[in-house]
Amino acid sequence: MDKLESIFELQEQLNSRIGVNMVGMNDEDRQKWILNYVRAMQQELAELTDSVPWKWWARYQEFDKQNAKVEIIDLFHFLISLAQVMNLSADDVYQAYLKKNKVNHDRQESGYTAKDDDDSKHI
Repeated sequence: MDKLESIFELQEQLNSRIGVNMVGMNDEDRQKWILNYVRAMQQELAELTDSVPWKWWARYQEFDKQNAKVEIIDLFHFLISLAQVMNLSADDVYQAYLKKNKVNHDRQESGYTAKDDDDSKHI
């Protein structure tokens, strides 16, 4: 088992322990959990932001590198859960990442001067 598959399995175990059952989830539940995880990620992003001295008017702030790392891992927990809500496996995420990464490189090659709504539909 590779590392990403292991992380997905561990997250599934944690979600199950918490009481979030992804198996047999209907669209209404999916929508609910997508919103739950997006909101949780927004909070984790806010906490990550607070790890970095962003208040230009306040001189007392310090860069909390340790907490920044923790907040990034918290984001991974919720992001993986979000993928699982959408029935994406570790391999699905990996394959989609490869395709989207190619799209992003192609956009850079072309200068990305115009938005193409169709360039990611194959993912």
